[in-house]
Amino acid sequence: MDWQTPEDAVPSTFVTEADQRALLGKPPATGAWREGDPAADRLFVDVGTIALERGDELPGVRIAYETFGTLSPSGDNAVLVLHALTGDAHLVGSPGPGQPTGGWWGGMVGPGLAIDTDRWFVVAPNILGGCQGSTGPASLAPDRREWASRFPLLTIRDQVAAQLAFTDRIGIARWAAVIGGSMGGMHVLEWGVEHTDRVERLAVLAAPAIASADQIALNSVQVEAIGMDPRFRGGEYYGVPDGEGPHRGLALARRMALLNYRSPTELNERFRRSWQSGLDPLAGTGGRFAVESYLDFHGNKFTRRFDANSYLRLVGAMSSHDIARGRESAQAALSRIDIPSLILGIDSDRLFPVEDQRFIAEHVPGNIDGDEPVVISSDFGHDGFLIENELVGREISRLLAV
Repeated sequence: MDWQTPEDAVPSTFVTEADQRALLGKPPATGAWREGDPAADRLFVDVGTIALERGDELPGVRIAYETFGTLSPSGDNAVLVLHALTGDAHLVGSPGPGQPTGGWWGGMVGPGLAIDTDRWFVVAPNILGGCQGSTGPASLAPDRREWASRFPLLTIRDQVAAQLAFTDRIGIARWAAVIGGSMGGMHVLEWGVEHTDRVERLAVLAAPAIASADQIALNSVQVEAIGMDPRFRGGEYYGVPDGEGPHRGLALARRMALLNYRSPTELNERFRRSWQSGLDPLAGTGGRFAVESYLDFHGNKFTRRFDANSYLRLVGAMSSHDIARGRESAQAALSRIDIPSLILGIDSDRLFPVEDQRFIAEHVPGNIDGDEPVVISSDFGHDGFLIENELVGREISRLLAV
């Protein structure tokens, strides 16, 4: 690679003045959607009490969701799309009041796109433990105080149990497809293992069958970053003034995660050794390398749309992921998935590498590609399933045509 040296490094503005203005003011204690905020395009449904895998119960569960397209008279065209760790129900559309981000899969879902809303009725729920409308730590418990640190630990199976209850409550007898990437792909696998009778097709994008020690370790340092922030207050930070919440710990956790979501190739090619604006980082004048500013910007932006307690619970759920737990083996569990399935990996993914998808593909009888996963080539690393619309869309279209 043609590295730039300090002598030929040049100023850059990967983080623009408009970006910086968007972060003016103190960050809120939580970026969660709260009662009384504008609903935006969210719909809400109460699903009652969810029995959790650890033996306790979570009462008064509500799921926030959005829909796209029209359900057919026979109800046979419903597609469930499950989001990743920091996603939400907003697949398509602009940000606005009550909705801090634009749709995260707008290049994949819509008229004429891979998940064609002229054909499919698409349903996207915010997962249990999330912070954009579904019940999570920032939600009010039955005593009308935030759950905060009292919110129970969750597993992937608990979240799927909530999704199943949600499915029943909205009246979907059988999903035409269940599609998810990363954490959403973990949910898809549990749907395939336990609820194959409720699904016609599955798409597992950039996800493993079991969270590895390496992946759990990556999660653990993010958890530590949040817990070490003195403003975390053991999770009891709701109601503190702006700027007094655990935004530094949450931003650091997000920066750590981004390094695993993107590939070294992309970061090196995109930023090289350029610096932000006109200040040389080697001159002792407060200058910064552009990649540092990029990570800072996205970490700080994240604190305005997410909740620290929710992040801890969701990361914990990802670490719990193990389709072999309580079952004969991972291979035996995967062998139950005999419906048409797409298993997709990304060649530059360093979070959930292709070996993870290869293991799944080898043991899923319904894999539409025999015993191999589809592997797309992308410089974007793990985030490729969110960015490579043409490549990923082609494969999803192939599954939906089966």
